[in-house]
Amino acid sequence: MSPELERFEQALRHHVAKKSAVTALWDDQRKLDYGTLYAEVKHRQERLRSDRVRVVALALGNGIEAILWDLALLFEGMTCVALPPFFNPAQRKHCLEQSQAERVIAEPSMDDELAAAGYRKSAGFWCRTFSNPSHMPEGTAKLTFTSGTTGTPKGVCLSADSLLRVTRELDVASEPTDPRHHLALLPLAILLENIGCYAALYAGATLSLPGEHSLGMRGASGVDVPTLLRYLACRQPHSLILVPQLLWVLVSAAEKHSFDPRYLHFVAVGGARVSQDLLHRAQRVGIPVFEGYGLSECASVVCLNHPHAHRPGSVGQPLPHVDIRLADDGEVLIKGSTLLGYLGDPPNTAQWWPSGDLGEFDADGFLYLKGRKKHQFVTSFGRNVNPEWVEAELTQRGPVAQAFVYGEAMPGNHALLWPHRPDSTDEQLAAVVAQANEVLPGYAQVRHWTRLAEPFTPNNGMLTANGRPRRDAIVERYRAQLTGSALFEDFVP
Repeated sequence: MSPELERFEQALRHHVAKKSAVTALWDDQRKLDYGTLYAEVKHRQERLRSDRVRVVALALGNGIEAILWDLALLFEGMTCVALPPFFNPAQRKHCLEQSQAERVIAEPSMDDELAAAGYRKSAGFWCRTFSNPSHMPEGTAKLTFTSGTTGTPKGVCLSADSLLRVTRELDVASEPTDPRHHLALLPLAILLENIGCYAALYAGATLSLPGEHSLGMRGASGVDVPTLLRYLACRQPHSLILVPQLLWVLVSAAEKHSFDPRYLHFVAVGGARVSQDLLHRAQRVGIPVFEGYGLSECASVVCLNHPHAHRPGSVGQPLPHVDIRLADDGEVLIKGSTLLGYLGDPPNTAQWWPSGDLGEFDADGFLYLKGRKKHQFVTSFGRNVNPEWVEAELTQRGPVAQAFVYGEAMPGNHALLWPHRPDSTDEQLAAVVAQANEVLPGYAQVRHWTRLAEPFTPNNGMLTANGRPRRDAIVERYRAQLTGSALFEDFVP
């Protein structure tokens, strides 16, 4: 057993000895205390051991069963393939084929899909035999798939030591706020939430694992806000992990006095750029939000603000387990807890991982992100603009649900906008653009905008399965709108 894995198991055994009756897991149907959790994990390890397999895929919604099987695979030294619920059937099939998952533990709704993929049901598992040699790096504990900018998911292979070192640092960072109850809002198949759940168990806290329907979650990018707010008021968790859009939902609700954040101790936000305006609004309504930064290739979190080192607008200082430096062009390079390799590719031997993100440090070592290196465009005035920066300012202010900004070789940037509500007026959208422009430098401001006739979705090819814009596809489809404004204008860069 690896050192970090042994340390994690010791923590769980300590909780069994000292707080056996404390609630460890709580989903929509039941609760388990720490004593029962440990026994249930050991029972599942025995079941897995008798099957003599190496790779097991989990296609379960959030709940007690999902985390019990996840922990059993971790402690048994097997590879856990995390299948996100927002992947489509073709993507899930690709993940199973590429990983050569010999067993699948899945929701009943996937029965027909798994049978069509060549699996047969036996003793509670979906089973399949593979004859080709495995391309999995030795020591892979977690295989997490990211859809990236294409429809074909890419497998990131991570060791138990990498995962659990990050887990331990998250526990240490949140410890001053003493969060005794963590609620998982994001799917466990998302690495950030998965590690957040490990951190809650590391600390001996209660981990709530409600299903997405109970929370009002609708796939990768939809939410029934009243349902979510009712559930949070009922459970009253101390800690949450949010993406920026969910933070915007809670901030907006708190501003309308329909959400009381006083029970929250620690709210981590990441996954995309967060506007400073939204962070300031969160502080004003009393949401204890701490922005962080990470990537799957580095086992999730590498930087995080926390109570003893907090600078809004930055993603925090590097955590102790990593070193971060900037390349000559400003790209963030990371050493520590990096991936074993991509599935099917040669093992990773590089010391420093190129993140693809642009950043800069302040004098105190806080990292500020400037957007994705590959998404940067250059205006006709020669100014470099990262569109995520501008898009964050547009989508985290009010009526705008989706924004796409483009300005390659153009004198002024153009935004495509989709509102949260169909009855939002053009005047309201124009006001959002004006507010964003007030905090943006001239070269980054939006000079023209178009109201979309339909939202960006995976089904129309404008979003990836996990909700990121397919930029080339959007530019191609909306080229006439994006470039239709005057070639030159009265504009000061």
